[in-house]
Amino acid sequence: MDPRISDLAEQAQRLPGVIRLGGGLPANELLPRQELARALADVTAASPDALQYGEARGIAAIRSWIVRRLAARGAVVHPAHVIVTAGAQQALSIIGSMHQGWRIDVGDATYASAIDAFRQAGSNVVPVHGDVHYVIAGVSNPHGIDRVDRAALLATGDPLIVDEAYAELRFDGRVPVPLIADARDRVWHVGTISKTVCPGLRIGWLIPPPGAVTAALQRKQAMDLQTASVSQLAFARFLASFDYDAILERARGFYADRAARCLAALRKHLPGAEITEPEGGLSIWVETDDRGDDISLLETAMACGVTFDPGSSFRPVHHDRIAFRVSFSNVQPELFDTAARRLSRAFENWRRLPRREHPPVSAGAHRIAS
Repeated sequence: MDPRISDLAEQAQRLPGVIRLGGGLPANELLPRQELARALADVTAASPDALQYGEARGIAAIRSWIVRRLAARGAVVHPAHVIVTAGAQQALSIIGSMHQGWRIDVGDATYASAIDAFRQAGSNVVPVHGDVHYVIAGVSNPHGIDRVDRAALLATGDPLIVDEAYAELRFDGRVPVPLIADARDRVWHVGTISKTVCPGLRIGWLIPPPGAVTAALQRKQAMDLQTASVSQLAFARFLASFDYDAILERARGFYADRAARCLAALRKHLPGAEITEPEGGLSIWVETDDRGDDISLLETAMACGVTFDPGSSFRPVHHDRIAFRVSFSNVQPELFDTAARRLSRAFENWRRLPRREHPPVSAGAHRIAS
């Protein structure tokens, strides 16, 4: 990812009044703060295990829970094949490290940190014609829709990396049958609770093909020995007391409402843009007919009091058509109209820049209007 994006994100956090439409954070209102606080207090008081080293594979309670949820969707997996990871991100890094030099195709745009993980691990990331295919099932990121051609993928006979970070957050509740159900011997299945419960616990999982489990576990051990014991035990305690499906149902309704309100504001103020109506997840993908450097557009938008995720960070190859991701999940709905209006003004200002160069960004110089 372009380091300028991280620098601008840090600046935006220090600027009062900026509406941050980037980041893909789950809603603060849905974070189970009190419930997890009790779970953390219970497990640390009950046993020293929560503060000790644990099994590299992860605790049995979470692995069994993952297996049961997959079984309910039609996929049979042995608990010994499940590796609890530090979020889905670590799972992707493990996979990348085991495919060094391979060509991983990700499509025209995909999860930015997957591109980073694969490249950092030594894999070659391409839009098409790879040796391995990476897909985000159910709800893609950044597009917010289901873009998986199941039959075509299975017909390739190639290894598949299937990321289900958003699969259970489809607004219609129709969670797809996992691809691992039909190609157990070549699917690398990745999941996480970061979008459904909270990202701070850093709990995800990796289910490699059976023949790759031992090697993947060795990579996991070399990275961090194990996923944090206290996080795993607290989440297991949390699951024992709360209905996970009820949590999902509430989240779907909550995000569907925010998505609709954000979509209406974007359509009102960006009438010429191609705006993808999301089927789930936390964000909306927007494409325009403008061409140029989207980082300079982000800088201009910051001066107008709004931020977004530049489309270039989701692209495996250079693409000068301006696109961006808007995350509606952790923004108060009453701000959507103001945010969209600021985006429109940012485009107007950016189009007037000579050669659309980078405008100077100075925290002290910002005066944000609505």
